[in-house]
Amino acid sequence: MALRVSSDIPLQTMPTTAEELERCLADPEWRLFSGCLYKIMVKGDDDDEEAEAMVMPFQPNRAQRRFIKRLWHRNLILKARQLGFTTLIAILWLDHALFNANQRCGIIAQDREAVEAIFRDKVRFAYDNLPDEIRERFPLARDSARELLFAHNNSSVRVATSLRSGTIHRLHVSEYGKICAKYPDKAAEVQTGSIPAVPTNGVLVIESTAEGREGEFFEMVQQAEAKYQSKQELTPKDYRFHFYPWWEEPKYRLPAGSVPISIDEHEYFDRIEGVMECTIGPEQRAWYIATRNADFTGKEERMWQEYPSTPAEAFQISTEGNYYAKDMPAMRKRGGITRVPVLDLPVNTFWDIGNSDGCAIWFHQDLRGEDRFIDYYEAHGEDLRHYVAQLQARGYVFGTHFLPHDANHKRLGDYNRSTMEMLQILMPGQRFIIVPLVTELMTGIHATRKHMKGCYIDEANCKLGIQRLEGYRKKFSRADQRFIDQPDKSNGCTEGADSFRQYAQAKETGLLSSSAYSYDYDEAPPPDWRV
Repeated sequence: MALRVSSDIPLQTMPTTAEELERCLADPEWRLFSGCLYKIMVKGDDDDEEAEAMVMPFQPNRAQRRFIKRLWHRNLILKARQLGFTTLIAILWLDHALFNANQRCGIIAQDREAVEAIFRDKVRFAYDNLPDEIRERFPLARDSARELLFAHNNSSVRVATSLRSGTIHRLHVSEYGKICAKYPDKAAEVQTGSIPAVPTNGVLVIESTAEGREGEFFEMVQQAEAKYQSKQELTPKDYRFHFYPWWEEPKYRLPAGSVPISIDEHEYFDRIEGVMECTIGPEQRAWYIATRNADFTGKEERMWQEYPSTPAEAFQISTEGNYYAKDMPAMRKRGGITRVPVLDLPVNTFWDIGNSDGCAIWFHQDLRGEDRFIDYYEAHGEDLRHYVAQLQARGYVFGTHFLPHDANHKRLGDYNRSTMEMLQILMPGQRFIIVPLVTELMTGIHATRKHMKGCYIDEANCKLGIQRLEGYRKKFSRADQRFIDQPDKSNGCTEGADSFRQYAQAKETGLLSSSAYSYDYDEAPPPDWRV
């Protein structure tokens, strides 16, 4: 790819005397903001894939300046795409290593290709393009494909998929959400090995777009945002929350009127303006709709992930491999996740009893054919007596308990009884039904998608169950670098999703039907329960 120097951004004049140069080099603000020292490579905006890249002086943009101003010991960035944070931090780390002795600066990327690209195009490129007289001051003691070690002060900048050894004075974890989603073992290694290597007086930056509602990144964002909202004073061990939505970026604009925008879409932007106390103008709205339609074929959930308008919206989607990536956002959009009060009706339960030690139960009511989920419970490492006690404590009048097919299998042990037989002993007089096994998982998935379209789930009592449905995903094959059609059991979502699937399979086979029960209602219909 050919390179050319952009001529439309004026460069500030370099110092003309040795004294001026020394004074400037001693000033971190001049080094980072003047545009005289560091250069970056930026892809052109032309549609042609062969478009030349541009070499430009590095001068922080609006989002980058805001981040530098708010920099803390530990930083957590939730962001829209293409705001240049990896570039910014590569320059910050290089600058720190050049001008401070015995410092170890590192960047962790999700895979080998990302490591090579960040090191080559950001760290090494910025060093190679220093002014000649400046670069001569900072010779290399070691120059590898992933690390620069400087001879003049023994400081270094390294890019890798993992950094564990020794002290890391500056650490950046790039796209940590993707690491958590695709490489949970690597995420655990970052959490237990790399992050503790940063001393209290060091600087740690973790940044990513969102990748679903489970994993370390999601949990860290939840905690950091809660402290930000409560204006809690931070210790050096606490993470400062940084959020950079798409609508703050000045370049995300298209001519007003160039894209048709529906009434519903305008209502969405108006709602965001109210929530975030911002203004989203016609040019910004045009850009958003055009980007969603062109880059993501109209998929709202992908825009929420890559270009979030609010912190909550960033996690309103699931990863690419999630089974219900389209269905859960659709349910939220139609108001299917809401407050669902308990009515004076029988309560059905749908169970999944995991092969290891987990059990999940959904609590359901049928209101004249309308499926309403009022509660959810799961636990691990407990016996059946624990779950029976949980059911009894809720005080519901139960209708039918729907159990998975393997609940009818006798288990070797002291009593040689099946799960259903043991439950019948613990809950005498209750009605139990075994939901037949489906030979293909996708048959049950399709049935679940079908019946999701009409059900309602309580957003408070079923909060964890909703997270399980949104986090239910396929296993990611590192060998093939793609998702395969097998459930990923590493994130704890399978029991909750499988127990909900028992509902859909019972519905599909006619085991769950409002005609199976006879309810007496007052002449007047019940009040509208949707709130």
